[in-house]
Amino acid sequence: MKLAMIGLGKMGANMTRRLAADGHEIVAYDVSAQAVDALAGELNGVTPAHDAASVVAGLTSPRVIWLMVPHQFVDATIDELLSAGLGAGDLVVDGGNSNYKLSQERAARLDGDGIHFVDCGTSGGVWGLENGYSMMVGGTDEAIALLQPALESLAPTPQTGWGHVGPAGAGHYVKMVHNGIEYGLMQAYAEGFELMQAREDLALDMHQVAAIWQHGSVVRSWLLDLIAEALGEPGRMEALSDYVEDSGEGRWTVHDGIENAVPTPVLALALHMRFRSRQDPSYAGKLLNAMRAGFGGHSIRPAGSGDDAA
Repeated sequence: MKLAMIGLGKMGANMTRRLAADGHEIVAYDVSAQAVDALAGELNGVTPAHDAASVVAGLTSPRVIWLMVPHQFVDATIDELLSAGLGAGDLVVDGGNSNYKLSQERAARLDGDGIHFVDCGTSGGVWGLENGYSMMVGGTDEAIALLQPALESLAPTPQTGWGHVGPAGAGHYVKMVHNGIEYGLMQAYAEGFELMQAREDLALDMHQVAAIWQHGSVVRSWLLDLIAEALGEPGRMEALSDYVEDSGEGRWTVHDGIENAVPTPVLALALHMRFRSRQDPSYAGKLLNAMRAGFGGHSIRPAGSGDDAA
């Protein structure tokens, strides 16, 4: 199929590469003209676009336009596309980490013009190009049918790793809870390793412990693999800051638990520990950064910089 990708950062660029490798034609657009031209020069089947009008003109109806932009810029991007001629029957996909309530509002707004909207919670980080992406998709059956060939190419296999989870808003809601759980899992690993690291009398080899747990243990996981990788690199932990950001989904998950009177103590405490990490340096915070950098390519602060200075 032919579709557009707007936003060529770590995720958007790799998703474009995976789609192009599977034979799809892509109209690629980013606020950075350099990023657009570099990707178009790298890949066959990618047409560069340098404004919203070029994106709309480069597609035929029904147009499918996938957004991989920060959630703060989704509405502005949609406005640009509408001004450029997006019309009835076309489809806008928000594949970023938007608040599900805003996704519901956007779907209702676009539906008034006969335009489809799909919210696609996307997980896979920088490894998605090679391994495929996990995608939680919300929208109408008609909209999902338009998008399905791209979803099948982006997923680990055409049948696995993606699903139509409900109406508009459902995709970003499931991704929100996914990220809330992720916070809890990461915090549990970080605390456990910090506890072992504190037992100087036992002289535990943290890398050895992680390597043992990678095979056959009930706590084995990709996150544990990332811990083992970080602990196995000389000087890696010393170079890391323990300042850990949160990108919003953890907060939204805790808020939703409060609004629905559903107890989420582990998720809430994991979020609060990220706030704590921004105060005094901690070993747990360094491990959280190692995992975030490993699976998502997130930027991290080096040790001794800014707020984490001793």
